[in-house]
Amino acid sequence: MKRDEALACVKEQLTEQRYTHTVGVMETAVKLAERFGADVKKAETAAIFHDYAKFRPKEEMKQIILDENKSLEVLDFHHELWHAPAGASLVKTEVGITDEDVLSAIRYHTSGRPGMTLLEKIIYVADYIEPGRLFPGVDEVRALAEENLDLALIQALKNTITFLLKKNQAVFPDTIATYNALLKERQ
Repeated sequence: MKRDEALACVKEQLTEQRYTHTVGVMETAVKLAERFGADVKKAETAAIFHDYAKFRPKEEMKQIILDENKSLEVLDFHHELWHAPAGASLVKTEVGITDEDVLSAIRYHTSGRPGMTLLEKIIYVADYIEPGRLFPGVDEVRALAEENLDLALIQALKNTITFLLKKNQAVFPDTIATYNALLKERQ
C-alpha cells in the first residue's frame, strides 16, 4: 500500500489532532529506521496504522481482544492500552496488511514486551517522541534517540512507569518486564 493511500485510510479513522500526531509518528519512525538500519517501508506502514483503532468504541475493542484470545490480560488494565492489540487485528482484517512484523509493532506500541524487535522499538519510541509531544522528559528521550535506541526506549519506559505510579495507576506487567529485560541486556 502506498503512503498516500495508507494515510487516507487512516485519516477516516482519526480526529484531525490524532491524524497530525500519526503523521509525526510516521516521519519520526522513518528517520529512526534509517538511523538504526530497520526496514523503512515497514516502519512507515506500522507508524501510519499504529493508532488505527484509537477511537473505536471500548466494547468493540474489548470484543476483538476476546475473539483473538490474545493479550487478554490487557483487559484488566486501562482501556488506553486496548487500541494497540485491537488495532493490529483490525489492520489485518479491514486493511489487509498481513506482515507480522508490522502488526506486531502496532500490537506492542503502547505496552512494549520483552524481546522487542528493532521495528517494535522504533514504533514505540517514535510514538513517544514525535514532534507534537510536549511533556516532561520527552526532550531527554529525543536526545537519546539520536544515538541509542535502547537507551531512548529505557528512558521512555521509565518515564511512563514513573508517571503511572505518581498517578496511583496500575502498570501493565509487560511494560515493567520490558524495562527490566532491557536493563538486563545492558549489563
